[in-house]
This record gives sequence, C-alpha cells and structure tokens, in this order.
Amino acid sequence: MRRRHFFVGANLHLRDPHLRDPTTTAEILQQYHRVAVVGLSPTPYRPSHFVAEYLIEHGYEITPVNPKESEILGRKCYPSLKDVPQPLEIVDIFRDRAAIPAIVAEAIECGAKVIWMQSGLVHEAAARQARDAGLQVVMDRCIKIEHEKLSEG
Repeated sequence: MRRRHFFVGANLHLRDPHLRDPTTTAEILQQYHRVAVVGLSPTPYRPSHFVAEYLIEHGYEITPVNPKESEILGRKCYPSLKDVPQPLEIVDIFRDRAAIPAIVAEAIECGAKVIWMQSGLVHEAAARQARDAGLQVVMDRCIKIEHEKLSEG
C-alpha cells in the first residue's frame, strides 16, 4: 500500500542541502533581483500579492505572470514565462503542485537561473530537472521570509 504524505515540509529539508542551507538562499537573494512571480494574484490579501509587494519595497524587479490579468501592482502582467521580454533570474512559483513541471520546463527554456517553489510546494522530479539544466532550486520556502532573515542578519 502506498503511503500518503499530507505534510511535505520539514522532513524534505533533511535530504537536500539547497533547502536547509541559509547561505544558499541568501546568496540567491543577493545575486538576483529580477523575480517573475508565476501565479501572482491581483487580490491584496493573497500571499503571492503581499510577497510581491514586499519584494518591490525592497528593491526587487517583479514581473507578474498570470494569464487572467493584464496588470498587477502597476506592472504589465504576462500570460506565461515565454512572453516575458526581459531575461529571467528567479522564477517564484505560486501555483498548485501539478503545474510545477510545466513551469519548470518553461523556465529552463527561457534561461532562468533559479526556481523558487513557495512554502508548501515541493516537486522532486521538477527540481531534479531544473538542477540537471543548471538552475538553482529552492523548495518549500517563502522568498519574503528568507529575505527578512537576510535583512535581520
């Protein structure tokens, strides 16, 4: 019988140094400042929205990716990563787990440097695919919280 895992958080961090090494996330956040937020919501109380607002306030260039919107947070919104005209650095994913492989494949194709799966999002196969293509991967971490830790240190 296959065991179901309802909580995918902390235990996975033990297997992957990219997930538990704070210097890795700190280095990523210091090196890259362009963030494509896939699944950015126009609704202010949604996590993707206040994370993007926070990043803007802290000097990051945010590119919204949401096929249902034309503009979010005063920035042109793109239907997919392929439609973003500027080079991609961090692809921050706020979509359901099932959408991750396609987003990662598109990010690889577009030359992104980092795949960042927000808190609660883990997809081992997509992460492996991204790493094999030379991208850095962060899973099950909030980019806002990681930036706040960097700012405190």
